[in-house]
Amino acid sequence: MFTRIEEAPLRPAEAGLVPDGDGWFIVNVSDAQGSHSESFGQACIFEARKAGFPDLAFNVRVIQPGQPNCLYHRESNAEAFLVLSGQCVAIVEEHERPMKRGDFLYAPPGTAHVFVGAGDGPCVIVMVSNRKPEEELLYPVSEVAARHGASAEQETNDPAVAYASSSPREPASMIVPW
Repeated sequence: MFTRIEEAPLRPAEAGLVPDGDGWFIVNVSDAQGSHSESFGQACIFEARKAGFPDLAFNVRVIQPGQPNCLYHRESNAEAFLVLSGQCVAIVEEHERPMKRGDFLYAPPGTAHVFVGAGDGPCVIVMVSNRKPEEELLYPVSEVAARHGASAEQETNDPAVAYASSSPREPASMIVPW
């Protein structure tokens, strides 16, 4: 029924290490490939495949005070978020909720949300979701998120349209503030 799973070796990529294969691996978040956007902070990318892990999306985000992690959106996958350090404001269904180290947010499929850094230093958030190939996204216009620079200008389900005026994500080494 089960077969032995081999270790995937790590290989250097443009901005850190990525697995070279489909097996298990261990990599430190500071060594894994990352990305950076002036608009949306840093992200740790543990996956080498364009499609990512087959059943799970997992990343670590670092955002600065006043900086959103992305645009306010809904998606068809369930998501869970854990603040590891710092503070942020979660905008969920047009409600602003402060979050600090140790706070957890569960978002059922279809829950509109975004995070904005708060406090006086960086905020580190672990973000996890199930991954379904038929994922649907919607970027609604949000008055609350717009006050933080985190709303699409017009409602769309096309990420290219939603992020058209945003700075692109570029490969970058992950700088974790701990």
